Amino acid sequence: MTPIKTDIYALTPKNMPDKTQKVMVVDDELLNLKLIAAMLKPQGYEVMLANNGAECLAMVNENPPDLILMDIMMPNMNGFEVVTRLKSLEHLALIPIVMVTALQDIGDRVKALEVGADDFLTKPVDRMELQARVRSLLKVKAYNDHMVNYRQELESEVAKQTLELKNASLKIAEAHAKLRDASLETIFRLARAAEYKDEDTGNHIISMSRISALIAERMGLGSVVVERILYASPMHDIGKIGIPDRILLKNGPLNDEEWANMRMHTIFGGQILEGSKIGFLRLGEIIALTHHEKWDGSGYPNGLSGTRIPLAGRIVAVADVFDALMSKRPYKPALTVEQTVDIIRAGRDTHFDPAVVDVFFASLNDIIKLWQNAQSEQHPVLEQTSHNLDTIHLL
Repeated sequence: MTPIKTDIYALTPKNMPDKTQKVMVVDDELLNLKLIAAMLKPQGYEVMLANNGAECLAMVNENPPDLILMDIMMPNMNGFEVVTRLKSLEHLALIPIVMVTALQDIGDRVKALEVGADDFLTKPVDRMELQARVRSLLKVKAYNDHMVNYRQELESEVAKQTLELKNASLKIAEAHAKLRDASLETIFRLARAAEYKDEDTGNHIISMSRISALIAERMGLGSVVVERILYASPMHDIGKIGIPDRILLKNGPLNDEEWANMRMHTIFGGQILEGSKIGFLRLGEIIALTHHEKWDGSGYPNGLSGTRIPLAGRIVAVADVFDALMSKRPYKPALTVEQTVDIIRAGRDTHFDPAVVDVFFASLNDIIKLWQNAQSEQHPVLEQTSHNLDTIHLL
């Protein structure tokens, strides 16, 4: 971005562009107009003449001068009224006005200042004094014009650079979103690879992750935590990649040895994900390790109980069991909604955190809708990254 110019020398009158400066003379006496014009034209000024207030206002509005010499005593509209109108208009208010008058009363001079006049000249006008006053006030006017232009240029430059910064921020955000989506798609594909032999795994990953995020949101967790749970929960069973297919796909109950082997998937998952500096991967490690722990301490792998189990693990436990019970597996048929919720209700205070179960039941209609939507998606793993938190909010 181009740096904004703040050079103080750019503000000095000597650097201001040359131009023919315009002086307007307003007087109802033609002789006075000609006399003042004769004094000013030799100085190189463009002189504009108006013989009454109305003509002055019309001319100034169409072609604003740099200075106005205003007579006070004029018919129909005196100088005070004309000055009041001119100073009320923002685009004309900076034009210096010199009151040219034969009046000596101090009250008239005070009134002139009150309505916005900048200086006085007394009739009959002295040529040297007139030229000196005009020259001085035109310098002030040129300086004020330069400051106004400089401010406008500065505001324009600030607006330009603000827009450039905004566009740069949008590009960074877009690049970050693309990088995040690419990383998440890799994670979802790895999560699916862990259970590749199960044709329903893709739907399971999506439905349980959305249900987990919904429960987290309804429990009042912040948007950052909710989003991390949405992205971390699909990795809950990633450790199954280390479990033999003969156990994963066994058509029937597992024996003790097989169960001991199956339970190792939580350890394997934690080991696969450990050591990451990325937030949702660290959370994925916690979820992989703890989603089979139980509220009463009878779970695995570490027999944690109560609030010693991380909240994310407690939330995913409910979502995972709901989806698993509702889905067909090699070792069991799918259960009905009624059968599933009865089992979860029976597990309150033993298998599951009662607070999580309470939120689950308070959100049951929305959870069922999420689950049904996930089952109808043809390629849920590939589409997961397009489902941000709005999927949850717009149920």
